[in-house]
Amino acid sequence: MGKNKLSKFAEMETFEHVVQVPFRVLSEEGFDMKGLWNERFFKNENPIVLELGCGKGEYTVGLARRFPEFNFIGIDIKGSRMWKGAKESWEDQMKNVGFLRTNIELLNAFFAPEEIAEIWITFPDPQMKKVRKRLTSTRFMKSYRSFLKPGGIVHLKTDSNFMYQYTRAMIEENHLPVDVDTDDLYQSGLANEILEIRTFYEQQWLDRGKTIKYLRFHLREGELKEPDVEPEPDDYRSFGRNKRRQDDD
Repeated sequence: MGKNKLSKFAEMETFEHVVQVPFRVLSEEGFDMKGLWNERFFKNENPIVLELGCGKGEYTVGLARRFPEFNFIGIDIKGSRMWKGAKESWEDQMKNVGFLRTNIELLNAFFAPEEIAEIWITFPDPQMKKVRKRLTSTRFMKSYRSFLKPGGIVHLKTDSNFMYQYTRAMIEENHLPVDVDTDDLYQSGLANEILEIRTFYEQQWLDRGKTIKYLRFHLREGELKEPDVEPEPDDYRSFGRNKRRQDDD
């Protein structure tokens, strides 16, 4: 592990708005702030919004700046990426933003029923070969529903046509209410101060000529079924591991 990463990890330990719980502690003792994020972490009653796979935290911080009446938590397992947004928000003394370093599969251990108002999923790996790992699969939708408020909102912003088409099929199969659906955000006239926040990787996709897709929909009660479809795979490769490692350092 490079010295740069080690210094970032050390600095992350000093940020009071960053939550890092070792898996052993989580499995043996649980998370004592579950259901108490408003009371103990943010110290207000404002709605809480999650960004899953927040990367460098651009969306988390950008949303928090624009909407001081909401609380935002960026979630990622990569602490060296998260460091950028965590450091910026800490230095700017932002009171409505926090970061949680954990696997998305473990969110049920951190959030109680109806504790979260909205979820943002920004540029996730489309996981074209593994349905159960797609962050918009019914497996994850069931997990999100366990802590979202009734009718909670899910946002998906992606460069991947595969992910976009799969998610549309999942929504249609389960008759989920849709507010916005576009396969070319910046040509649709729908982009606003929220959607125009651009992450590090989003700008790189735009520079490569890729269009950005966006869906905003609501979860509901009832059985969730996987769609019986397999969209055409994307015709390009995501940024490789070496590229991501360089960006993290």
